[in-house]
Amino acid sequence: MAKKRHPHHGGAWKVAYADFVTAMMALFLVLWLTSQDQKIKEAVQRSFRNPFASLTKESTGIIPNKDTLAVKAREGNFDSASAVELNMLRKMADDLMKTLQSNPETPDENPLKLEMTPDGMRISVFDRNRKPIFEPDTAEFTSYGVWIFSTLAWEIARYTNSFSIELEGHTELGRPFRSADYTSWELSADRANSARRKLLAHDVVPSQIRKVAGYGETLPMANLDPHDESNRRVGVLLKLNSGSRL
Repeated sequence: MAKKRHPHHGGAWKVAYADFVTAMMALFLVLWLTSQDQKIKEAVQRSFRNPFASLTKESTGIIPNKDTLAVKAREGNFDSASAVELNMLRKMADDLMKTLQSNPETPDENPLKLEMTPDGMRISVFDRNRKPIFEPDTAEFTSYGVWIFSTLAWEIARYTNSFSIELEGHTELGRPFRSADYTSWELSADRANSARRKLLAHDVVPSQIRKVAGYGETLPMANLDPHDESNRRVGVLLKLNSGSRL
């Protein structure tokens, strides 16, 4: 007598178990998010709203090619930063580096220096004699200076809701001036203001710019002779908005 065959139901428990594991993972993620501080919650929210502006496709490691662009991180600054914020800053720095490399006019000596700070990132734009950003003793951009600041503006404009901007003009010590009424104070302030106008002309939102200041020769770069031409620069400080500080 032939035995009756019964349908197999052995796979049903696997489906149920998979659903259970998925539900537990979702619960774990919800509990993890609710336990984070406000800074992390806002960073996750930004990444879901605009993932392509926040995350880099490449490695989050050190930015390559130190001969083209110096990117320095102060020890201990990143302990409280989220991966989203670090990737956003690193992507901006990486994109700036690639754009500089693409321009045959870029000199061997770095025209920019990028540094991570507790607030975000500082970009120093150098006005060196070999490849000046400004016409001598004026706040008028050279053609290369126009390209540098329009490139910076394009990068900054991609992250409109992430940064506030502060602009600082600086000069080197002992710079001669033709008039006693126009000194390093006036020149540094005028150049910072020229940088402001150039950023606004290339789609940076006016409300992002919070400060424009000239410091003359009073703030030379660290570990550099105050007379060195590299002190002649414009600083662009990109400060992460409240709740997103490094």
